[in-house]
Amino acid sequence: MFAIVAVLVWTLDQVTKILAVAYLEGQDRVTVIPGLLWLTFLRNPGAAFGAGAEFTIVISIVAITASVVLIVMARKLRDRWWAVAFGFFLAGATGNLADRIFREPGALHGHVVDFLQLPNWPVFNVADISLNVAAVMIVIRAFQGIGIDGTREERRPKGGERA
Repeated sequence: MFAIVAVLVWTLDQVTKILAVAYLEGQDRVTVIPGLLWLTFLRNPGAAFGAGAEFTIVISIVAITASVVLIVMARKLRDRWWAVAFGFFLAGATGNLADRIFREPGALHGHVVDFLQLPNWPVFNVADISLNVAAVMIVIRAFQGIGIDGTREERRPKGGERA
């Protein structure tokens, strides 16, 4: 599941960015659902929601490191929920990393293509959605006490004694 989700979501992210560059760059905002969703082309030099524009190289290195860690940890995945979450996380991290590596102004300095806009929300892309879905899934599974190997953590009462 990990690889399937990662490849499918990464491909969706890249295809939508290619289409955004081809059809939205230089255009006015396009209304998709009045008052709810617009297509607004933007090249983002920073991280999520434009933060850290001056740290593009650092953001790229963090994304590379996180991707390697996820791939290494994927061998230990025995829980479908965690596998899907890791797939979403890898797709999001590498989707935006691909922009930082291959788009202008140059390797590890490239600007991420963003094009989806909601009211009172920064412009974002499919990779950003993927990262947020992964984060929510990871938090839920962690609160459930289920590890990436599918085992449930034993809850101990206060004082450390077994129940």
